Amino acid sequence: MRMRNVGKPTSGHSIKSCKLPACGKGSPILDTTNSSLLRQYWQPRFWPVWLGVGVMHAMAALPQAWRLRIGGILGHLSGHFARHRRHVAAVNLRLCFPQLDDKARARLLEANLASTGIGMFETAVCYWAPREEITRLGEVEGVEHLDAAIARGKGVLLVSAHFTHFETTGAMLAQQRPFHQMYRPNRNPLFNELMKRAREWRGASSSIERNNLRGLIRLLRQGRVVWYAPDQDYGADGTVFVPFFGVPARTITATSRIAQMSGAAVVPYYGVRLPNGRYRVRVLPALDNFPSGDDTADAARINAMVEGWVREAPEQYLWVHRRFKGRPAGEPSFY
Repeated sequence: MRMRNVGKPTSGHSIKSCKLPACGKGSPILDTTNSSLLRQYWQPRFWPVWLGVGVMHAMAALPQAWRLRIGGILGHLSGHFARHRRHVAAVNLRLCFPQLDDKARARLLEANLASTGIGMFETAVCYWAPREEITRLGEVEGVEHLDAAIARGKGVLLVSAHFTHFETTGAMLAQQRPFHQMYRPNRNPLFNELMKRAREWRGASSSIERNNLRGLIRLLRQGRVVWYAPDQDYGADGTVFVPFFGVPARTITATSRIAQMSGAAVVPYYGVRLPNGRYRVRVLPALDNFPSGDDTADAARINAMVEGWVREAPEQYLWVHRRFKGRPAGEPSFY
């Protein structure tokens, strides 16, 4: 399938600056012939990050079966040490799956912790493995829907959700059609730089900070494709309470406003980690009648769509996030 060019990056690092052969034989993230990255971040406070980089390199070099096995074991172990995250996931599962008995929810929690551990290995592969390996991880279905939206020339808001494998499925889709990505800056500047370089390399487009609404609208009006995930609790501004698994969840209305201001099509996609260790990514048709003029109804529609995806593989969703952190006035915290 031939890759369509959706435009040059407007900021950040372009993969065209990569000195490695064709930028496809391996990750150019640490191409020190073209940057001062090592010199800039060689202070002792950054050494733990560099150690993590070495570990991630080793993780990416393992066979897929080993990644799944070791990642699952580490996920189980982390659940015993990261007690708060385990508690958050357990509360979320109790709220969203009240029909399950305690034993069934306990099994689902353990499967989710294992999936979260596997996600660390999946991220390592996306950052450090050759692009060819990412392409071989599974299949991408429905790219024609994205092509049809791109052909409109008004930009595409590529809506997805935070699954434990979202780095992998996003990277797989980026091999088919490159896109810009919204991201939340990390407090550690070295980790933030490495994350940006990794995502820009694999997606062939620049990243954009989550709060840069003007930059996002500008890209969409230029006909670009931008990845966007509205399924977390980002705070009180511009939100409404709408159901997620039947529980009122604070949900941003920005999806509607961005589509309205830019005229962009809203194209959903999601992925699933299959039992055989491969992945399936599904791109769906652009949402019709969106925005509808009713921000609350649109937010509920997005939540219902994400809920449907989660029900296909509930153990693979990022339940360690406090999705129900915000509560309507007068209601106590769930956590």
